[in-house]
Amino acid sequence: MDKTTLFDVSIIKNELVAKTLNEVFEALSERGYNPVNQLVGYLISGDPGYISSYKNARNKIIDLDRTEIIQILLEFYLENKK
Repeated sequence: MDKTTLFDVSIIKNELVAKTLNEVFEALSERGYNPVNQLVGYLISGDPGYISSYKNARNKIIDLDRTEIIQILLEFYLENKK
């Protein structure tokens, strides 16, 4: 083993954010909410009241830094817009 393996923490962070957003989206949908509106409300205001506690969605989303969520979403959007 002559080569150094590179480890990129950002990949793991992106996957965690994606997994969490999908789980929260699903939980909000199941409860009859508009998940996009609820997530935007939370991301803009920081008020966890926008996210239902159903399936532990609120605790999952507040474990993530809102700024990092927005950054990851923006990067994903701009990279896939090409």
